Amino acid sequence: MTDKITISVDAMGGDNAPRAVIHGAHLALREHKNIRFIFHGRQEQIAPLLDEFPDLKPVSTIRHCDLVIAMDEKPSQALRKGKGTSSMWMSIQAVKDKEADVAISGGNTGALMAMATFCLRPMKGISRPGIAAIWPTLRTDIIVLDMGATIGADAQQLVDYAILGSALARCLFESDSPTVGLLNVGTEEVKGLDFIKEAGRILTEASGSGFTYHGFVEGDDIGKGTVDVVVTEGFVGNVALKTAEGTARQVGSYLRSALKSNLMSRIGALFASSALNALRRRMDPRTVNGGVFMGLNGIVIKSHGGTDEIGYKSALSLAYEMAHSRLIDKIDETMKRFPIKAAPVPTEAEPEAKPA
Repeated sequence: MTDKITISVDAMGGDNAPRAVIHGAHLALREHKNIRFIFHGRQEQIAPLLDEFPDLKPVSTIRHCDLVIAMDEKPSQALRKGKGTSSMWMSIQAVKDKEADVAISGGNTGALMAMATFCLRPMKGISRPGIAAIWPTLRTDIIVLDMGATIGADAQQLVDYAILGSALARCLFESDSPTVGLLNVGTEEVKGLDFIKEAGRILTEASGSGFTYHGFVEGDDIGKGTVDVVVTEGFVGNVALKTAEGTARQVGSYLRSALKSNLMSRIGALFASSALNALRRRMDPRTVNGGVFMGLNGIVIKSHGGTDEIGYKSALSLAYEMAHSRLIDKIDETMKRFPIKAAPVPTEAEPEAKPA
């Protein structure tokens, strides 16, 4: 492929920026030779790092920005202060101006969502953007959303997430009819909150229009890979994500301790080193780093703020795949195939006025 994919990067976003960002871009370039980068941030910090990677420097442009959004700033404050001037905002603006195919930042998640929504605007027909994550399972990788863009949801928003998630699955998994499940407290139709049951009813009626609705799924179905797309609201999705990441680190720590506990364990670990290395890579959260902001008129990727160059490389590779697969076009196409809209909630009739 000769077409260039341009990635607009907030080089100052994240705990280990800009070094981990630039190093991660160098690693991503090794895998995807047709990438070019626009780095937004403080030139005096970025330029010396590019000098360390001679192959990266010719395909990179620096856009100087003095202002960097802090990780603990409130989204509203970050938007007021950083609109039009910060490295985060300018990375998104490059997508809006068609200078880049996708934007990426490891900075403040709330600020990034606020800026991306304000700058790019939600797609027509989408009531609220969401964050989708690629999730490794026993079967294969799946998609889970929303991962914490907003707290709470209604039936329409869950339906929107099903539309967006199935479009993303069609990009990544080359499936014409990915399976979709609604995360619930049980698989029985009578269980769950009313808005979840209403979303399930709508998706049941629309099943077959670009996706296959599986029904309700439970928490353990995520790890099993029961469906291609798991839909939930942001609070639950974010708790599930952080729990899974913590569990992976916990199991890895237990395994390392057990393998070093005595001489026989060390000898056994030596013989099983190949399998153990494969397991370590599979359980490493850095290899699936990157949340996709879904439902906007442009592609934005959120990298984990505390990751290193390996994690940034994974997020940049995901950004490349989203642009290469033409995610926005796939979402437009998917919405045309099943323009689902939840029935409006009937308003209660106003009480009759009582005579004075």
